[in-house]
Amino acid sequence: MIRYRLTCDQDHGFESWFKSSDAFDKLNASGMVACSVCGSVKVTKDLMAPAVSQGTEEAKPLQRPASEVEAALAALRRQVEENSEYVGLNFAAEARAMHEGERPHRSIYGEARSDEARKLIEEGVPVAPLPFMPARKVN
Repeated sequence: MIRYRLTCDQDHGFESWFKSSDAFDKLNASGMVACSVCGSVKVTKDLMAPAVSQGTEEAKPLQRPASEVEAALAALRRQVEENSEYVGLNFAAEARAMHEGERPHRSIYGEARSDEARKLIEEGVPVAPLPFMPARKVN
């Protein structure tokens, strides 16, 4: 695995991991590497020095957001999870039932296939995609 520091044509900087240098080149050439800030697929590698640890730097916890965008996404996720009910894969059925008055209105979030989401929108059910995947609740 190799980590690259990348920049898009809008001058947003971000990092990503790739299986190899060749894997990055193939993915980038096919337009499959996108900016994590704006979505642009015009991405280039930045110059990077090898990461050599001398033991003097303080380790950064992985839980700490790396950028303002990550911090905003983490805050949005907390807001959604604290103020909404996770309905999992039943999202489309629950949203439709609330829209049709079969269930009381409440804030929900969950998962839906793209065809289910498209159908909800076509039916006028107010839904919006979230910029993160919900953590699946398991036993």
